Amino acid sequence: MTAVDETMSVINDAVTLGRQGDTAQARERLIALWDTIGAGGDPLHRVSLAHFLADLHEHAADALTWDIRALDAADALTDERAQAHHAGLSVRGFYPSLHLNLADNYRRLGAFDTARRHLEAAHTRLDALDEDGYGLGVRAGITNVEAALANNSTERLTTHP
Repeated sequence: MTAVDETMSVINDAVTLGRQGDTAQARERLIALWDTIGAGGDPLHRVSLAHFLADLHEHAADALTWDIRALDAADALTDERAQAHHAGLSVRGFYPSLHLNLADNYRRLGAFDTARRHLEAAHTRLDALDEDGYGLGVRAGITNVEAALANNSTERLTTHP
């Protein structure tokens, strides 16, 4: 039996709070936790926190900051560390969603070429995802962002990644 990771529990509680509609409180909790973890802290904690915190920001520039931090943390994360938290995790499986979110942020900021590069990076890693709810959701997100890019739209998508 593995020990409970208290930091991941705090992150998950804040994510739940945000999904219940209290995004301000969820953001506040995650930012306070980031101040404790720091930019050099456990990569699993950093990637999880930053990835979820990005979704709690309305403005694409704010979300972009956190999505870049999430990608940076994923680059430092090992499968061994990820699997110590959950046996089914693989770092490669994080990248499609991370690049999708970056693509959407860049698209919303009007940096269409950069958005396309991140979509391509997401595409090249799709084989790391199963055909389950998560994998299908990421694939649908890619399709949505591609459609918005085709229209040169900078509008926030109703089902943003």
